[in-house]
Amino acid sequence: MANGISTDTNFDINKITEETKKVVTELLAEAKLEQGDILVVGCSSSEVDHHQIGTFSSAEIGQAIFDTIHEITNQAGIYLATQCCEHLNRALIVEKKCAKEHNLTIVNVVPQLKAGGSFSTAAYAGFEKAVAVETIQANAGIDIGDTLIGMHLRPVAVPVRTKQSTIGDAHVVCARTRYKYIGGERASYES
Repeated sequence: MANGISTDTNFDINKITEETKKVVTELLAEAKLEQGDILVVGCSSSEVDHHQIGTFSSAEIGQAIFDTIHEITNQAGIYLATQCCEHLNRALIVEKKCAKEHNLTIVNVVPQLKAGGSFSTAAYAGFEKAVAVETIQANAGIDIGDTLIGMHLRPVAVPVRTKQSTIGDAHVVCARTRYKYIGGERASYES
């Protein structure tokens, strides 16, 4: 490891990719997102490779997880938003088309391995036209390694328990959102 950047190759990238596919597929089946909706994902490659968050950034792990999720969301017509680390105040990387469609305020920053994280660095390079935004209200989310994505979910977040609850050694938490219930005892609601 040099300056907190992983040079480790002892992880199984194929296993990480398969676990990522399982998590995303399970969440999307439960969340029932529609075309144009947003999935926010936070990912600690350090945690995936059994290290403390922010201590062992792995470009290879970040790239593999990004490529896997991006392929699935593209096929579903869903926008992917990747959460940067705390050094960029948890800004998000999205396609410019997403920012325009959802009226998101674009900010000027380019993520790097130790300032943004490996996952968002991969997204910035991998999106057709990547931009950074400070806030978003996503329709669903995946938190890989306890990165705290809740601030970027629409109210009201509902936990989704996936059978695949880890990616590598990282704890995974998923959520979908639902519309707020308003009104009182005489109101009726759609399911």
